[in-house]
Amino acid sequence: MTEGAGLRAGDLPEDLTATEAGMWQAFRNGSVYDLSSADAIVDDPHGGHPWGPERSVRARIICWLLLDGPPALAGRVNALKLVGVRVTGTLDLAGGTVTPYVEMRGCRFDDEVLLPEARFTTLRLVDCAVPRLEAARVHTEGDLHLPRCRFQNGVRLTDAHIGTDLLLNQAIVYRGRSGRSIAADGMTVGQDLQAELLESHGELSLRSAKIGVSLSLRGAKLANPYARLALNAPQLTVGRTLYLTPAGVGNPLLSGTTPARGTRIQCFEAQGGVRLDDGRFGDAVDLERARFAFTDDQVLSLRRVQTPELRFLGDAPQRGQVLLSGARIVNLVDRASSWPGPGSLHMGGFAYENLVPQGPFPLTRRLDWVAAATAEYNPEPYERLATVLRAAGEDEDAREVLLAKQRRRRETLPLAAKFWGYVQDWTVAYGYRPGRAAVWMAVLWAAGTLAFSHAPHPPVNSGGHPSWSPALFTLDILLPVIDLGQVGQWQLRGGWQWLSAAMIMLGWILATTVAAGATRLLRRG
Repeated sequence: MTEGAGLRAGDLPEDLTATEAGMWQAFRNGSVYDLSSADAIVDDPHGGHPWGPERSVRARIICWLLLDGPPALAGRVNALKLVGVRVTGTLDLAGGTVTPYVEMRGCRFDDEVLLPEARFTTLRLVDCAVPRLEAARVHTEGDLHLPRCRFQNGVRLTDAHIGTDLLLNQAIVYRGRSGRSIAADGMTVGQDLQAELLESHGELSLRSAKIGVSLSLRGAKLANPYARLALNAPQLTVGRTLYLTPAGVGNPLLSGTTPARGTRIQCFEAQGGVRLDDGRFGDAVDLERARFAFTDDQVLSLRRVQTPELRFLGDAPQRGQVLLSGARIVNLVDRASSWPGPGSLHMGGFAYENLVPQGPFPLTRRLDWVAAATAEYNPEPYERLATVLRAAGEDEDAREVLLAKQRRRRETLPLAAKFWGYVQDWTVAYGYRPGRAAVWMAVLWAAGTLAFSHAPHPPVNSGGHPSWSPALFTLDILLPVIDLGQVGQWQLRGGWQWLSAAMIMLGWILATTVAAGATRLLRRG
């Protein structure tokens, strides 16, 4: 206990190396302890140049300082600020409470860093080489910064609580024993999670994570050739926006802005499936120029997602599928070129209120979009599209969509019903083009009047019959309900009788299709 007593008095422990003694004094002074050599190659923590004893400190001495360190010098505040230091041994702060500010830049760790259930005010590891960061249930009152760090065996932040921001910008993370690069299931971040230009080799897992403001994966590259998912984040909650968008290369570390014109950009890219099922996003999910490289069994899954705006503006996946089943969106901002082809899009139960196309998106392409999502006939996507178009005042387009729905349905019917469907389509376009009924009636009336004007027509009763009028006679046989008193007054024989019967049948067909169309229109209203 003599060492502990000396420590509390501010004395140097006897077994410290000269390098550690310098760190000890810098800690008490709250100053930066910089062991870098000003040679970029030598100082690269990720390079192969060896760092000897003159740049090495033992991990247990750092733990000693952070958990039970000496008092600060008069008028100073304790802080551990290291630059270019090699840390030997395992830095184990599991379960500890660390009060001093901690910032380590350009440092190299020989062994993993253990922080499970530890408590910090703010912890910053910047551009450090770390074999593995084990920090399940870690708690920080302020930030946790890990930008430009490299982790050879993954990062674990399961159930971590970050008081303000979590930064992983430009970090490079390789998978650990579980196959995950970053395991952060159940993590809570008070404000922003920024992982711009992140390189993830393995599964990035954010299941049930809660982000208070925004989650930025601008310019990130997520690759997982070992399993199906590169980003696994079901039940993710983000207070504002999820960004899977480009980032400017060479911009300041905390950009958070759209790259300026002329800036070299790096798009978000996922080589492996992306799962965001049941996510809740307060403002938007932004997929501007996102790229997805899938195998046939991988998907971009947005099932049951809820957000005011989905910006589906990425490159269309060449393989795999896009799943939007059950998603609820207010504004769907999209491009015609962003959607995959038939069989690769599923939209059962997908609800959206407004369409905001970026660039040309004609109705024919929009109908192809719906058809691509319905390998088997399903009326729901057509009806949803028609409802949205009608709400936007595009009644004619809405009718075209519903007509396309009927034509698609017709292909699933038996032969007789399919024939009847063609009749309804040819005559009145299933009631969505009612003007056709008047045209057909006029054509049949004119043709019948012309034909029957040459027909022999002896009266049934020699007395009391009306005057012969081919126009009224034709109209009487064409209108199946209204009786104009002509049909029963005249005798037609031979071919004229067959023509009369054909006109009566055509009148019934026309009336039936008009009635079916009117019923459909009233039901739609």
